[in-house]
Amino acid sequence: ERGHGPYQPHEPGYGLYQPGFSPYDDQIPEPESRMLAIQNAKAYLLKSSTTSGLNLYDHLANMLTKILDEQPTNAVDIIENISKDVKWAQFQKKMDTLRDEHEILPTSEDAEMRKSLFLRANEELEEEIGETPLPNVMETAFYFEQAGIGLSKDESYHIFLALKKLVSAQPIQTCRFWGKILGLEMNYIIAEVQYLETEEEEETEEEEVIGEGGKESGEVEEEDEEKEEDKPPKSTYKPPPVIPREENGTGANKYVYFVCNEPGKPWVKLPPVTPAQIVCARKIKKFFTGRLDAPVVSFPPFPGNEANYLRAQIARISAGTQISPIGFYQFAEKEDEEEEGEGGRDRYEENPDFQPLSVAEMVDSLSTWVHHTQSILKQGRCVWLNPFQKSEEEEEEEEEEEEKAEEPDGPFQEIGPPLLTPLSEDEGIENIPAWTAQASTNLIPQYAVAILQSNRWPGAYAFASGRKFDNIYFGWGHKYSPENHTPTLPPPVQEEYPNGPETTEMSDPTLEEELAFKAAKEAALAADEAEKEEKDTEDDEEEDDD
Repeated sequence: ERGHGPYQPHEPGYGLYQPGFSPYDDQIPEPESRMLAIQNAKAYLLKSSTTSGLNLYDHLANMLTKILDEQPTNAVDIIENISKDVKWAQFQKKMDTLRDEHEILPTSEDAEMRKSLFLRANEELEEEIGETPLPNVMETAFYFEQAGIGLSKDESYHIFLALKKLVSAQPIQTCRFWGKILGLEMNYIIAEVQYLETEEEEETEEEEVIGEGGKESGEVEEEDEEKEEDKPPKSTYKPPPVIPREENGTGANKYVYFVCNEPGKPWVKLPPVTPAQIVCARKIKKFFTGRLDAPVVSFPPFPGNEANYLRAQIARISAGTQISPIGFYQFAEKEDEEEEGEGGRDRYEENPDFQPLSVAEMVDSLSTWVHHTQSILKQGRCVWLNPFQKSEEEEEEEEEEEEKAEEPDGPFQEIGPPLLTPLSEDEGIENIPAWTAQASTNLIPQYAVAILQSNRWPGAYAFASGRKFDNIYFGWGHKYSPENHTPTLPPPVQEEYPNGPETTEMSDPTLEEELAFKAAKEAALAADEAEKEEKDTEDDEEEDDD
């Protein structure tokens, strides 16, 4: 028995494959049944798409019209391209102006944006002869390319030109391509720079002036508040002290970072990072959008926008992944003992007598690599600071005043690992080591490059070949966690005030109770007046007797 074909009874086209409807059958079907089947099939073809709004009937008709008009050779081989051309013509912009509007393609916009990178001034010839802080991005990209890490050559060269533009516009002493952090809308290309000493001093002076102005305005507000009358009682709650950020050129703010979304766009300087931002960044996990002014909606609330969150993540990644071969850096011989006692040594210099190790030795043992960036403590600083430590003036004032309550003991001092600590002392993540070392190739070991990959910060890499090494980061800016990220829960709801006779609302009295209360009150007033009259009469009698 023959079936009814691929169509179901409720679908259009049902009945075309019945015995009386096959085009190969000699029997001619009834005209009414055939017309009904044709109408059902046409209705199906006329259904409009929910996404594009087109229907298959008109699309096929336009395709056949285009084929008959142009009559291309081997039309069956290019039927897909014809279909695309017909669809594309449906979405073309209809020009209603006297002149056709020039359509700017995305490739033209990118080329116009990067056009400024290829402009060369005659004044730059003299500067190129001397030393320049511009890093050789293409050389670094070549070494990372041996292990399949990095960007395309075109993008690397565009970043190279963008860094050149940054170095020529800013008074920079050192510059390095830090890496690229991915975003949902746009990405961030990051440059790590160090200003000249004069520029750093000017920045600190400007920040001090801004801080002093804020204090003066605060003092004026306090004076105005004191003049107000009928003040509510002052709260005895003392908020925790605000931990100040580290100064420019030290700790987490040792370097200054510039970012841009694409090579050719203007570089934007990120603000310094504060301990509060680093502490909060450890508790949240957010994807970057690519817009520096975007708000960071999270719990606990982040103190700043995306520019501050980006700066905090850069500080965390740098503190955990900036490494170098052992012996390349050494501590300065002349260093103050006070600095060693406060937070350990934080200055180092390049070792002129450095003897590079072989690639096999650097791959076999993690003790041949060291951290050359200070680690960040739980406090959010690289050097611990006692928040309850007071100045000499405050201590003298407190000695004069009477101290009724005992102050709590100060917090325990945090001590992190010192600089140039070997990677072999890094803690793993459960059963995963903190680092994975490998050679770029096993086929030609004499020309291999040692590559290190961070498992704690996926996307952080380092290479070493002879006296050359570098660090780079390509990723989303998230730290690896074996478990899924669980946001911090909000604090528990506070308990209600305990009910008692003082806080319990009394029931309304009845009319009889109100009348009885008024009568008792009037009686009490009458009794008081009677007592007063008696006292007055007694006093008058005593005066008459005298």
